[in-house]
Amino acid sequence: MRTSLNWIKDLVPGLSCTPKEYTDAMTLSGSKVEFFEEFDRDLDKIVVGQVDSIEKHPDADKLVICQVNIGTEKVQIVTGAPNVFEGAKVPVVLSGGRVAGGHDGEKVEGGIKISKGKLRGVPSYGMMCSIEELGSDRNFFPDAPEYGLYILPEDTEIGADVPELLGLRDAAIEYEITSNRVDCYSVLGLAREAAATFGLKFVPPVVPETGNSEDVNDLVKVTVKDSDLCRRYTARAIKNVHIAPSPKWMQNRLRSQGIRPINNLVDITNYVMVEYGQPMHAYDLSTIEGSEIIVDVAKDGEKFTTLDGEERELDSKTIMINDAKKHIGIAGIMGGENSMITGDVDTVLFESACFDGTSIRLSSKKIGLRTDASGIFEKGLDPNNAILAINRACALVEELGCGEVVGGVVDVYGKPMEDRRLPFEPERYNRMLGTDIDKETQLSYLKAIDLGYDEKSNELLIPSWRQDLLSYADIAEEVARFYGYDKIPTTLPSGEATAGKLGYKGSIDKLCRETVEFCGFSQAMTYSFESKKVYDKLLIPEGDKLRDAIEISNPLGEDYSIMRTVSLNGMLTSLATNYNRRNPEAFLYEIGNVYLAKSLPLTELPDERKQLTLGFYGEGDFYNMKGCVEELLSKVGMDDKLTYDPASKKPYLHPGRQANIIYDGEVIGFIGEVHPMVLKNYKIGTKVYIADIDMPHIYEKANFDKKFVGINNFPASTRDLALVVPKDVLAQSIEKIFDKDGGEYMEDYSLFDLYEGNQIKEGFKSMAYSLKFRAKDRNLADNDVNAAIDSIIEGLKSIGVELRK
Repeated sequence: MRTSLNWIKDLVPGLSCTPKEYTDAMTLSGSKVEFFEEFDRDLDKIVVGQVDSIEKHPDADKLVICQVNIGTEKVQIVTGAPNVFEGAKVPVVLSGGRVAGGHDGEKVEGGIKISKGKLRGVPSYGMMCSIEELGSDRNFFPDAPEYGLYILPEDTEIGADVPELLGLRDAAIEYEITSNRVDCYSVLGLAREAAATFGLKFVPPVVPETGNSEDVNDLVKVTVKDSDLCRRYTARAIKNVHIAPSPKWMQNRLRSQGIRPINNLVDITNYVMVEYGQPMHAYDLSTIEGSEIIVDVAKDGEKFTTLDGEERELDSKTIMINDAKKHIGIAGIMGGENSMITGDVDTVLFESACFDGTSIRLSSKKIGLRTDASGIFEKGLDPNNAILAINRACALVEELGCGEVVGGVVDVYGKPMEDRRLPFEPERYNRMLGTDIDKETQLSYLKAIDLGYDEKSNELLIPSWRQDLLSYADIAEEVARFYGYDKIPTTLPSGEATAGKLGYKGSIDKLCRETVEFCGFSQAMTYSFESKKVYDKLLIPEGDKLRDAIEISNPLGEDYSIMRTVSLNGMLTSLATNYNRRNPEAFLYEIGNVYLAKSLPLTELPDERKQLTLGFYGEGDFYNMKGCVEELLSKVGMDDKLTYDPASKKPYLHPGRQANIIYDGEVIGFIGEVHPMVLKNYKIGTKVYIADIDMPHIYEKANFDKKFVGINNFPASTRDLALVVPKDVLAQSIEKIFDKDGGEYMEDYSLFDLYEGNQIKEGFKSMAYSLKFRAKDRNLADNDVNAAIDSIIEGLKSIGVELRK
């Protein structure tokens, strides 16, 4: 939202401050100012001058010498402007002054200082200005020539301040207004805030009654088919319309808002839209067949040509303004070409309505047309504001001599909005804020923003335009912002809530993060939105369940059109970024969700499963990743039943260098080296290792029931076993025999040698283990250990493993 500071000052008499002081105070009171622009910042010593005489330059064909009367004196100025003439009144920047733009029309930071000098040997004591050199352009001053000086009206006072005449002694204030403060999308709303902020009186414009003895209801009939889509529709008529330029004061105010003045009729509707925050539209009444307005929705596939000459395709959710036979406007967005105002219009119908904001937003997006009006309507307007705005417009019509206002008003208001009431609870506000503000002071803040107070019922009367005030917390916020956030003391929170802490799942997530970070991994965060192309990059075959992804109805683009079903794309993309930026190694992890649809199309919420994904390239291999996974599972008490299954068959992992991670017979994740073709698809030129753990399994199976075991006072007895093992037998199969047949004294075992070569028969490998035995209450005898070894050897024979001789 943008306002003119001068306009605000007119509505808040006594407001005297610089733009900087204004923006600071308004921001502190809750109306955040993004920035401000002083139109005259780079303009200095620019006055109205009249060209009294012109003579040809003796040494230049395109230059002339002008004697210019500036009121206090005459100055000589040499110019090459093609449109200068005797008697012309023009802006003159005197020697030592500044202009905002250069000769090419572009603004120059700090302005251009003008000094006396000589042009081809002839002294010149200033410069006559184009509109661009005054910091504006022909969009806002259409009467300015494309090339040459800006010619001021004949009745302009000589010596007058030009920036003041053109409305440039002003500043534009740009605000960031939250969507719930729809009242602040207007100059009146922000002036009311300014008055409360500075402790001054807000004086809105006085709107007199207007209209002749006729009744507009005799000229036009209005029917609203759905009062939910159009909460209120008001209309008034203007006869004997006279189209002409609007007065300078209105043009200046519109320019300060960034709006180009057009003519008095159009300018009035734009002016009221800015002042009241209520969009309006004007129709040529002669084009409205049957003298009837019908507010209804369109039909699917209908076509309609808007004021900009574009044909739009409509649907059954688009609210339309119709006459007895045809569409004449898209409600809240743009009028139709078939009812546009032309120069020979005689009778105009003003429309001021309140349409459903959600419907306007969806229709605007559907037809691909967003206007200033639709941007305001979609926020949800106050229906009570519609009648105020149309009456203000009619008052301006009479003030500007734009036409004759017809008496009466058409007002279709299905469900009138009443002012709300909220209990006034000053003690509760103080408890919430940690303040001690007395009741009278609080009431003064609230009355300053036009909230009423019923002393008998001790209730606040909330006007309809404050749609954001719904509970005591909202009222407390109003008190806080005008009291001053900087004055609120720091206090400890009070209440009966228990001390906050992480829940069970959050604690496990934290432990997992700490563990993998201890192993050297850094956290990454990637998008949950992906492209269908990801499946091809990961070599996932057609028909795989992972391809059953949930499509997003309004994606940011094709690359973000589905919800991910596998977490690898984000990880590999991040690793690829690091690799292609020539980082020698990257160790990353992510804890994020995948989204698995229970059925497509969706009939219920998907299964959102949190995954811990690890990935790295650089120094390390499969076993480094395996060690990190085992460290992690050990920390959560899941190392006692952990096994691996190499028959995982993941298409994106290297065949023979992958495995499912199994705990207690259930798959809880996978680990492996990324397939070379996948690495090529991601443009990674080195080996990458990945592990993925399904966190819901961790939450379910984590075990923190640990018991203290004292240090054993008796020595251990060790035995080494060299085994000849078939190549298809896994180490975990051998270790299961150790656990099962090692007996009560088996304490630990470790693999210390693995050999394949000529000394071992074909199809076999040599594996050497060190086994450790220990008793808690005595020294073990050889017989105790030998019995366990014999039992182990017998068990190993059952899987084809023999002692190496």
